[in-house]
Amino acid sequence: MAASVELPLEKAFERLEAILETMNSGHVSLEESLKLYEEADRLIVQCNRTLSSAEKKIEMLMKNRAGELQIGADGKPLTQDMSSL
Repeated sequence: MAASVELPLEKAFERLEAILETMNSGHVSLEESLKLYEEADRLIVQCNRTLSSAEKKIEMLMKNRAGELQIGADGKPLTQDMSSL
C-alpha cells in the first residue's frame, strides 16, 4: 500500500486488523512481516493524526458552547483547524 494514499479512518482500522491477522497467522516470511509492520506503522500514525484532529475540533466546539456558538453559512458549527495555530 502506498504511503501517500490516506485511507478513511474506518478503512485504515480494517486494514490494521487484516495486517494483525496476517502477521499472527505465522505463515508470512520475515521480509513480508517487515513490510506489513511498516505499513501498520504508517496507518497508526495516520489514525492518530485523524483522531487528534477530530478531538481538537470537538474541544473547540465545546469551548464555543460556553460562550457563543458560531454557525457557518451551511448551518453547521464553525471549527478551527488547530494545526494552523
